[in-house]
Amino acid sequence: MSTVIYPSPIFGPIHSRRLGISLGVNLLPSDGKFCSFDCIYCECGFNADRKPTRPLPTREEGKTALEKQLEIMVNDKQLPDVITFAGNGEPSMHPDFLGIVKDTVALRNKHCPKAKVAVLSNSTKIHKQSVHDALLLVDDNILKLDTVDLQYINTVNRPTGKYDLQEIIEDMKSFNGHIIIQTMFMKGTFKGIDVDNTGDKYVLPWLKAVKEIKPQQVMIYTIDRETPDHDLKKATHQELDKIVDMLKAEGLSATASY
Repeated sequence: MSTVIYPSPIFGPIHSRRLGISLGVNLLPSDGKFCSFDCIYCECGFNADRKPTRPLPTREEGKTALEKQLEIMVNDKQLPDVITFAGNGEPSMHPDFLGIVKDTVALRNKHCPKAKVAVLSNSTKIHKQSVHDALLLVDDNILKLDTVDLQYINTVNRPTGKYDLQEIIEDMKSFNGHIIIQTMFMKGTFKGIDVDNTGDKYVLPWLKAVKEIKPQQVMIYTIDRETPDHDLKKATHQELDKIVDMLKAEGLSATASY
């Protein structure tokens, strides 16, 4: 069972495979998960096993903690490459998400103007105007789209509420290219069900949707840390490279993290 639960409201810096030196912003409780997905590959574990008891950090707590950490990093001459909203679930579920993003952009401009501000989101809240507005303010609006197969989504991502795939795709299009698609490719089984999404059955329809969304970049990756279900397996370098080549053949910028 995975036991990675991040401090709140600030954690790191950590070295990210995709983003470099990343200072994490966790808008979620520090003792459990708060997420609109319950992914079988989540490094924080299953939602039912990680129910939080502490409250969400306030906007002011986040602002104060971030500025303090940035001042330390400035003094140490070790600035972050990116300030990343991530942590113990879905960051855009915080009711003050827009205000906190505005605070973060202002603090970045003050202390480390060369750093990017990024959000890692599962895309379930992008229909909300305040979330959409917040994501337009960040440099890297990284939104999850693991597949366009609803059965796979219900087996692997396991949304905890309403999930309208077509609505999400249309909302992704509404960013007009200010979006990075992030997709997990993996293999193995979950409760005896094959969850390999590296083959054409899943890749080709996903690729068609990605082309319609027209993102600035596509980040594909595979399992790197412990997962709550131990029957899951990494996709191979060759499988990820093949998908990257397919994306590039369609004129899309793409990278793979192994």
